[in-house]
Amino acid sequence: MNTVRTSTKDKILDLLKKEERLTVNDLTDRLKITHMAIRKHLTSLEKDGLIDSKAIKQPLGRPLQTYMLSKKAQGQFPKNYEGITVEFLHDIKEIHGEESVERLFKKREDRLTREYNTRLGDKTTAHEKLNELVDIQNEKGYMAELAQIDENTFELTEFNCPIFSVATDFKVACRCETELFKNILGTEQISRTCCQTDGDNHCKFLVKIN
Repeated sequence: MNTVRTSTKDKILDLLKKEERLTVNDLTDRLKITHMAIRKHLTSLEKDGLIDSKAIKQPLGRPLQTYMLSKKAQGQFPKNYEGITVEFLHDIKEIHGEESVERLFKKREDRLTREYNTRLGDKTTAHEKLNELVDIQNEKGYMAELAQIDENTFELTEFNCPIFSVATDFKVACRCETELFKNILGTEQISRTCCQTDGDNHCKFLVKIN
C-alpha cells in the first residue's frame, strides 16, 4: 500500500519533483497558502538537506531565488528496487536453475565478508567486533541492537529487513547472512532464533563467543 503524502512539506517536495525548479511565488500559487508559511517550510526543508536553492540573475531587480530537490530528497519518493531484484532472481532461476541463484548469494556473502572484515580488522575483543557489526547493519538499514546475556553470550536483534521481499522468496539470503556473521566473528556458535520471513516480528541471532 502506498503512503499518502498529505503534509505541506510533502506537497512542496512533490511539486519540486514534478516541476524541478520553483520560486516562493510559484509554490504560493499552487498551494494557496501565504508567502510566510511557504518560506517557513522551505527553511525547514533546506535545513534538513532535502532542498537546495539557487539565485538566478534577472535583467532588472534582485536575483530570483529558486528551489529544487537535493540528492538526499530522492530517497523520499517510492522506489521498487527490491521488487525488480526479486523478478530478476526468479528469471535467473527459471533460465539457469536454482544453483545459479545459490552461487549469486554466495558471491554476495563473500563480497560482504571482505567488506565487513575491513571494518572489523582493528577490533580486538568480541564485544568491539559485535558493536562494529551493529553499526554496519544500522548503516544498511537493519535497525540492529545488541544485548549481552552473559559473559560469553550476546543477542543481536534486527528490527528491519531491507531485503525482506528477496529473503521471503529466497531463504538462501537468510542462510548467507548467518554464515557471514560466523565468518567475520570467527565462531560457529551463531544461531538464528527468529526470522521475519518465518512470520516473526524481528530477526534475532544468539551469538556465543569463547
